[in-house]
Formats: sequence, C-alpha cells, structure tokens
Amino acid sequence: MAALNLSECLVIGISSRALFDLEDENNVFTTQGVDAYRQYQRKHEQEVLKPGSAFYMIQGLLKVNALVKEQHHRAVEVVIMSKNTPDTGLRIFNSIEHYGLDITRAAFGGGNSLQEYLEAFSVDLFLSKSEEDVQGAIDHGVASALLYDAPQGYEPVEGQVRIAFDGDAVLFSEESEKIFKEQGLEAFIKHEKENQDTPLLEGPFAKLLKTLAFLQKEFPPEDNPFRLALVTARSSPAHTRVVNTLRAWNVFLDEAYFLGGVPKDQVLKAFRPHIFFDDQDLHVQPANKHVPSAKVPYRSDSSLHG
Repeated sequence: MAALNLSECLVIGISSRALFDLEDENNVFTTQGVDAYRQYQRKHEQEVLKPGSAFYMIQGLLKVNALVKEQHHRAVEVVIMSKNTPDTGLRIFNSIEHYGLDITRAAFGGGNSLQEYLEAFSVDLFLSKSEEDVQGAIDHGVASALLYDAPQGYEPVEGQVRIAFDGDAVLFSEESEKIFKEQGLEAFIKHEKENQDTPLLEGPFAKLLKTLAFLQKEFPPEDNPFRLALVTARSSPAHTRVVNTLRAWNVFLDEAYFLGGVPKDQVLKAFRPHIFFDDQDLHVQPANKHVPSAKVPYRSDSSLHG
C-alpha cells in the first residue's frame, strides 16, 4: 500500500468520546476502573453508540471527500485518537461502520496521552472531552478544543458544513484580548484604531481557518459545502482591523457578526453551525444549549491562562 501524505489534507484527530456519546461508559471507567470498563465494552460491543458532540461535524466533513473534483485527492482525513486499548476500541469501529463514516485510522494509547503523536499524524485540529488532553495539544501548537456535551434536539443543516469562530484568542492572537482584560474597553478600542491597518497576529485556529478557506475555493459559491462565520464581541470601530486581517490572509468569510456585547447564543441558534469555537465559558455555555460548542484554552504559558 502506497504511503499517504496526511499533510496534503485537513486532518482531524478526535477522541472517541467526542465522536460518540460515551458518558455512561466513561462513568464506569472513572467509578469502577479499567477492568470493569473493559468488560462493559465487550458486553455491549455490538450495541451502536449514539452520536456525540462532534459527530455531525465529522460526518459532514467526510462527505466533502465525495465532492472533490480530483478523485485521487481527499480533502479530509479523520483519525480516532483514544486512550482506550485496541480491545475496547473495537466497539468504536463497529459504530463507525454502522454510520458509514469513512474513518480507517486510529491511535489507541492504552491509557497514555497521545499528544506526542499529533505531529506524526499531521493533525490540524484535535477535539476531545478531556481538558488535560486538549491543554496538551494547545501547548504543542495544535488547534484544539474542549467539547461540551451535545445539545438536546440539535439538527444540523443538511448538505453543508457550517463552522463558527470567535475572533480574539481563537482565530487571532490574544494580544488584543489581553489589552481589553487588563486595561479595559477604552484602551482596547484606542489600540485597535491605532493599529487598524496592521494585521492581527495568528491565533491557534488561524491555520485551520485558512485550510478550510482553501478547501472552500475548490467549489462554486452557489453550491459550496462549507459556510464559515465569525461571531465576535467586537464592534465598530474595532471591526476594521479584523476585516483588514482577513484580507491579508486572503480569507473571505461567508458571514460575520460584530456583536458589541450582544449575547452570541441567539445568533448561533440562527446560524446553526456544526460547531462553534470560543475561548470563554460565558459564551460557550449559552451557545451549547443550541449548537455543538467547544472551548479553546489559552496556552499554559499565557498570562490569561487560569
């Protein structure tokens, strides 16, 4: 079999708990231990797992592969990255097969963290429900987010993958966020006006956005499988620097909402993204009542961490 260069496509590393609803199983593991967990998984091996927080995003992204013009080229690869053993992981692949998900690659760490293997799999985005694992990935320079529990009754938009991003400390660096938190709104606005023609530095999800924007350009605007949105607390005049930054990156978002303090959850409810990324619980928690949402942590060496 010829070697596949994963660096040529969007690679998402995802934990089994992020892809499927494994909360009951995880409770067995945490309260009864690894042996009880192994027995439980074997006993229920043929029972299909329910979709987890990131299931619909992964399902939608994998469908894009069938739309790519060059049939030898895959746009998206998904790798299961789990602390499970291969033995207990068999149920995961049974469920993957049931849903027809085109996922063939997996890393089972047998209880060990897999953050050292992110580079080996060329991972562009890592999704997990383990705060420790997400923090480790962010500290290793990989875009990563902590998924909240899947919202009740969520139904994704069919035929299109919708992803919403916060701006500062997610797409952009935390420089401006630090000014706002440490010096206040007036200092933040003054700084952004003075630097409106200077592109913001890249944040942890900048590369991911650029990759998605590149894939988006392979399809016509009127029938595009991607729809990307910025949902930020910024407002005029601080929006100018954001627009200039995206122009400098050659990224053209489909939608942008500069809310200036208006809650994000209702906008996100209307947009119906497959996932929303933000760095603050005060935005993620309300949004997650309506759409799958995930928190992007600060690096451990950041002054904003903790």
